[in-house]
Amino acid sequence: MPTTKLTLSTDRELVRQAKELARRKGTTLSAMFHRYMRLLIRQENGQEPLGALTRQALGVVELPPDRDDQELLAEALLRAKGG
Repeated sequence: MPTTKLTLSTDRELVRQAKELARRKGTTLSAMFHRYMRLLIRQENGQEPLGALTRQALGVVELPPDRDDQELLAEALLRAKGG
């Protein structure tokens, strides 16, 4: 699929952190944005529900204050594997 250039504006620190995250994940900021927007669009169309951590990041739901992200992610992965 052909691509189109998109210009976004945000603060410098967020851009720095986002680029660092992409680098650590071995991808590009453009690819991360693409995947994230596809996920949101699928969810909006009822094709794919968002997980709890994604909903929290979007401000849709609050996670329990006594649990950290690592614990919640581990539990979600176990449930996905049928464990």
